Amino acid sequence: MSTDKEQIDVDDDFVAVESDEAEPTPAEQAKTNLSKRRTIDNLLEERRLQKQLADYDFDL
Repeated sequence: MSTDKEQIDVDDDFVAVESDEAEPTPAEQAKTNLSKRRTIDNLLEERRLQKQLADYDFDL
């Protein structure tokens, strides 16, 4: 480590570039993930119920 104070050059004309495609905010992403999870859960539940119905003995 140097103890001398060194002059640091700084670019004052730095421009932040904003992309046209903004990334989704965490809240929107969480909503999307929750929606996908609910869809998957519903499909699995439907499949489970269809299997139970197929296995049901109708000759009682």
